[in-house]
Amino acid sequence: MSTRRNLLASLAALAVAAPFAAAAQDYPNRPIRLVVPFGPGTTTDIIARVYAEALARPLGQAIVVENKSGAGGNIGTDLVAKAAPDGYTLVMGTVGTHAINPGLYRRMPYDAQKDFAPIGFAGYTPTLLVVGANSPFKSLADLKAAAAKAPGVSFASAGNGTSGHLAGELLKARLGGEMVHVPYKEGGLAMSDVMSGQAHFMFYHPAAVMPQVKAGKLRALGVSSAKRSAAAPEVPTIAEQGGGDFDLVAWFMLYAPAATPAPVLAKLRDAVAQAVAHPEVKAKLAAQGLEVPVLRGEELTAFGRSEIAKWSELVRRSGAQVD
Repeated sequence: MSTRRNLLASLAALAVAAPFAAAAQDYPNRPIRLVVPFGPGTTTDIIARVYAEALARPLGQAIVVENKSGAGGNIGTDLVAKAAPDGYTLVMGTVGTHAINPGLYRRMPYDAQKDFAPIGFAGYTPTLLVVGANSPFKSLADLKAAAAKAPGVSFASAGNGTSGHLAGELLKARLGGEMVHVPYKEGGLAMSDVMSGQAHFMFYHPAAVMPQVKAGKLRALGVSSAKRSAAAPEVPTIAEQGGGDFDLVAWFMLYAPAATPAPVLAKLRDAVAQAVAHPEVKAKLAAQGLEVPVLRGEELTAFGRSEIAKWSELVRRSGAQVD
């Protein structure tokens, strides 16, 4: 009896998959929707539009970017998790949607691992630890000394559970002392208060802070990754300055729904490989402070698993919760 049930279940699965497999043969034959789970003008949106233009060439179809923001990126990401697995609805996933949120939200509408098939790494960027240009802090050692004294120091972020918040919590754990988190509604407001001295420091993307560093409004004290950033090679890493095994980066990855046919995924992955090799695309990504590692197949899946474990531990340690 159980053998018959298994056979029927297998036949049903094949019946569902058959239309998608047939359609995969002439994929793509219409425009592809790329969902950005954050608002227009955000770093994720900018990167998605670079890829939308770049992928259109090898795929021979327009890539239409659609912003679906809300719930820390969960709304737009969930839309893609539940979309038809035919390769015509993709999402620009981030460290937030696919690594931080699983530990941050008690009720997730999707499974960051099981509901998606990774297509390709879109890039990663470390964050820079910055202080106001008039800040008395000239190094990580200065921050550590100040944190050891009451009332300590404050660090700003774009909100609870963001990569900037969790990077600050990890720094607090590494350096010790008193550091108070001050969440803002968005990163621009947080950066303004760091520049004015209302908050002592923050971690934020190079693309946002480097213009202010060059303008003399901010000072960069450290880089959150294990190696120095190509966007600011003169800034030492946190680890170089005695911050221990400090290695946190913000990253972006293209995903399709989990049941997308293998031939479609192969075409998409090949298109991403062509895109990241194009000099113009490389230049645009570099302008955003992004680097693109070569990770494929199981390497992408393994990376996702390790990132969920790492960020979930940071969320747990910080006590951050948003629902």
